[in-house]
Amino acid sequence: MLLVLPIIVPMFMAAVLLLIPWVRVQRWGAHVGALAQLGCGVALFHRVSQEGIQVLHVGGWRAPFGITLVADTLSSILVVAVGVVGTAITAFAFAGVDPRRESGGYHPLLMVLLMGVSGAFLTGDLFNLYVWFEVMLVASFVLMALHRTTAQVRAAFLYVTLNLLSSSFLLTALGILYGQSGTLNMADLSAAWQQNGPPRLHLPLAMLFLTAFGIKAALFPWFFWLPASYHTPPAAISAVFAGLLTKVGVYSMYRVFTLLFREVPSWVFVLIMVISAVTMVVGVTSALAQRDFRRVLSFNLVGHIGYTTMGLGLLTPIAVAGSLLYVVHHIIAITNLYLVGGIFLRLRRGSEFERLGGLYRTYPVLSVVSMIPIFALAGIPPLSGFVAKVVLVKATFAAGAYWLGAVALAVGLLSVLSMARLWDEGFWKPAAPDADKAKPIWPMVVPICALTLLSLGISAAAEPLLQLTSRAADQLLNPEPYVRAVLKEP
Repeated sequence: MLLVLPIIVPMFMAAVLLLIPWVRVQRWGAHVGALAQLGCGVALFHRVSQEGIQVLHVGGWRAPFGITLVADTLSSILVVAVGVVGTAITAFAFAGVDPRRESGGYHPLLMVLLMGVSGAFLTGDLFNLYVWFEVMLVASFVLMALHRTTAQVRAAFLYVTLNLLSSSFLLTALGILYGQSGTLNMADLSAAWQQNGPPRLHLPLAMLFLTAFGIKAALFPWFFWLPASYHTPPAAISAVFAGLLTKVGVYSMYRVFTLLFREVPSWVFVLIMVISAVTMVVGVTSALAQRDFRRVLSFNLVGHIGYTTMGLGLLTPIAVAGSLLYVVHHIIAITNLYLVGGIFLRLRRGSEFERLGGLYRTYPVLSVVSMIPIFALAGIPPLSGFVAKVVLVKATFAAGAYWLGAVALAVGLLSVLSMARLWDEGFWKPAAPDADKAKPIWPMVVPICALTLLSLGISAAAEPLLQLTSRAADQLLNPEPYVRAVLKEP
């Protein structure tokens, strides 16, 4: 029962919130729902840590015939991250969301989005992964277009068009795969391919999945939809998108390639390394050309996705562990920075650099709290981004991929430059003479402080967290226990 709660809790809360006409009650209901989901995620993580991989066959129909939910170390970590982000976003919404959007269904839609992300992390078959992708797409499209400003509608249509293209690639791959294998349960596919060999269209299927998940993850060359859309909605919506949605694409790549496509030609994994490297370079260099706080974050979000996928290209235990550690760090840091962008939207009525500046003199404590995730994303030691990058660079050198390590180091230096510029423009330089004099209110500041403390906690607990992601990497690279747990007889 515990395995289904991270999905059921936000689904139930979404249904309840749709029946409540009072916006204030909806805010509290959404926050309570996010806290409950976080609690369920922590309980699930504890059970996985104590008892191993957890499996639920919905309705008693065993794999491969029914719907299967599976939680291993990686998926349980990410379900906890969903709860953390959801709790921060719903707390920020007490001050950071327009009441017109709230009355349009913002809170129920957010619960549906959290349900879809949790479902994607816990599903054990590829068709239901597609279903959860569509749940996320519908909820995120409506959230992005809510209240329908011209910029939001334009961004929402670009967003949904590219993601529908991704869904088309994924659905095509699923149709071919089912025609070849007769099943879409990932454990069943893995077991069958180990015994009988992969199907004839093994390589084309791998490329279709890479394209579909690459679009979802905003990898090069499919990334352009993200910086064109994530800066348009309110800060709370952008933050949940930035923290979670691209990570679903990254997670899906790891899950599918380690279970099904380990035997593809080696050049496919070299291609993943090249895509990761180019994504890092294009994202961070493009960020240096921007003059808007949130657009800088959007391009940095793209660039740093490359760090999360380079471990899959290397496919060594330490590389995968480093990338997974980077995923955890990046979820917290980028969510926090988009919420910091919401502070600028309140104080300066915009996030263009011309409007910013002066915050360090008027709000020094808030500025220092915001500085930590800025430089954590840049990889300044001893913050969390630095630890994950060191692990990844060491992994590239150990694997002989010196060129990839050099790219990672160079992009890290460019990230420092980009984030230092963000700090200078946003906080350090003098404020514009006509700057607004609004004040931040505590519901906006509290989740930023909480996420900053969590980011510092990741830095302080880097070694146990690396051990945890190493365990997750071992489960990915040695999928036999996953397969046995799903397919074992009652």
